[in-house]
Amino acid sequence: MALARLDRLTFSYPSVEAPALEAVSLELREGQVVALLGPSGSGKSTLLRALAGLVPHFHGGRFGGSVEVAGLDTRRVRPAALAGVVASVFQDPEDQVVMTRVANEVAFGPENLGVVPAEIPARVEEALAAVGVAHLAGRRTTELSGGELQRVSLAAALACRPRLLLLDEPTSQLDPGGADAFLRCVERLGAAVVLSEQRVGRALAIADRVLFVEGGRLLLDAPVAEARRWLAAERPSFLGLSTVASMDNDPSGALVTIDEAWFSYGRIPALAGASLELLPGELVVLEGPNGSGKSTLAKLAAGLLEPEAGSVSRAGRAGYLSQDPGRYLACERVLDEVALAVGGDGGRARAALESVGLGWAAERHPRDLSSGERERLGLAAVLVAEPDVLILDEPTRGMDPDRKAALAARLLAYAARGRAVLVATHDRDFPAHRRVALGERRELLAA
Repeated sequence: MALARLDRLTFSYPSVEAPALEAVSLELREGQVVALLGPSGSGKSTLLRALAGLVPHFHGGRFGGSVEVAGLDTRRVRPAALAGVVASVFQDPEDQVVMTRVANEVAFGPENLGVVPAEIPARVEEALAAVGVAHLAGRRTTELSGGELQRVSLAAALACRPRLLLLDEPTSQLDPGGADAFLRCVERLGAAVVLSEQRVGRALAIADRVLFVEGGRLLLDAPVAEARRWLAAERPSFLGLSTVASMDNDPSGALVTIDEAWFSYGRIPALAGASLELLPGELVVLEGPNGSGKSTLAKLAAGLLEPEAGSVSRAGRAGYLSQDPGRYLACERVLDEVALAVGGDGGRARAALESVGLGWAAERHPRDLSSGERERLGLAAVLVAEPDVLILDEPTRGMDPDRKAALAARLLAYAARGRAVLVATHDRDFPAHRRVALGERRELLAA
């Protein structure tokens, strides 16, 4: 008997005519690891929400067909009825955390499931260790980096020991080591797992089966070997992106110079004597483990923070895109959000939206966009002002390979016009002229 069954599931969000999913049918079996692939905005997150019962109960909208999980019809039971069976980790861990202390956050799920109190501390310890953050147990969730918070959210889901684990971009903010460790943990769970992931190679390495969704339709449901052949023939960009970038410019005179900068958040040190130069004409990738200070260094470069010691000098204007731009939306309309940076100039705002493939969304509410689309909206809102120094913190989070390739090409072209681009990312495939590893006393030069 299938653990979950979808029968011609069709769903549209409120006030949106086009269906997010259309006539999707599939079955999930116990213990199966399924990689869920597809472009940004294709319906992957909606499919996961349907399996969790959040569609339609939480989101509303028009629902057709049926979804059954563990024999329960999600049209007739609330998501709470599935809590002991299904656990989810969403794209934005900041929106999922409810407790102020890490250990309490991980214990919250088992407590609400009625787990024997004496058993809960062991579950918390085991789950935190499984994702490599046992040392964070006593920390406040508000003090964590985005990647650390994502690992805590993953631990909170594992502590519930679900039969079906739904993961929506679970490694998007994790460093490569952390991502590999987590996915190895997923392999050992024994639960059925549906993993929506844009780091396709990692997903295929642990999956038994692949689903490919595009335009709300299920185009592929196949074993991994067959799926690799299909991707190679039909969607080759999902199997890899070149990391090679050459620089034609002869740069001189740094646009940003950070010299022996120190910074801490209260008693928590973030940077200890970090130095970095950004030259005109180059795209620099900033790498490093979660919590190593990448976001802090990016904010120093942008002028959003001042060093406690050392110095930062800047020539020209800097533009900064945060790690989660969806949290900083200010307007009711996508077009207005982009126009903010250029004094309300609608023409420039429309051109910026077109450049990131969001021209169609100009009149939409920003919250109606998918996570990947909100990332592109944030990019347009920064690019429209044409800063001399462009600083992006994890810009490929939730971005499909085609969009990532387009972003890389755009940023390389932007740098080629005599500007500097800094990209803080865990994405080792992202092209760069230079790769700088924070926390190591060396630079990693791109081939």
